[in-house]
Amino acid sequence: MASHFIQPLFLFLLLSGSFISAHSFVKPNNEARPDNETVYRISKALCWGCWAESLEFLVAHNLVRAAHWELPLWWDPRLEEYARSWAGLRRADCKAMHSFPEDGFKLGENIYWGSGSGPTPSDAVRAWADEERYYSYQSNTCESGFVCGHYTQLVWSRTHRVGCARVVCDDGDVFMTCNYDPPGNYVGERPY
Repeated sequence: MASHFIQPLFLFLLLSGSFISAHSFVKPNNEARPDNETVYRISKALCWGCWAESLEFLVAHNLVRAAHWELPLWWDPRLEEYARSWAGLRRADCKAMHSFPEDGFKLGENIYWGSGSGPTPSDAVRAWADEERYYSYQSNTCESGFVCGHYTQLVWSRTHRVGCARVVCDDGDVFMTCNYDPPGNYVGERPY
């Protein structure tokens, strides 16, 4: 009976700790406070108005990972900025989903396109997680004719950080992307 309380408590502590630690900018008392230029650069990079979506992405990811006893992901502002830049490029045409241009920055990536402006970060993560039904752990393959790589990236055990973005496109649809570091989906390797 106690396990019914311990697992949710453990999950809550892991989820809240990973988000808070990733967004804490507390300096020890003996260090100087950042100047205004530093504060401006940090606040611009973090997209302060997007914190609720960031938290929703992170919690949704970590709930899926917890179901497989995988460690929670940490939110990475740099990956968020990268995802936000990529999503911004798609704003004019959400349906043009191409992979991100190669620039030496190797990341895992999941992309979601939704009709209308209603889809949320949880909807995207749920869609990726639903691919689990097409994945066979025994053979480490997807069912023929189906995709499961979004799911395996989501639960990849050696991935530690995530950053995501959601934009409403000019046509009113939604485009969401998440970047993962280190990336997953290596041929011949199992996700967990």
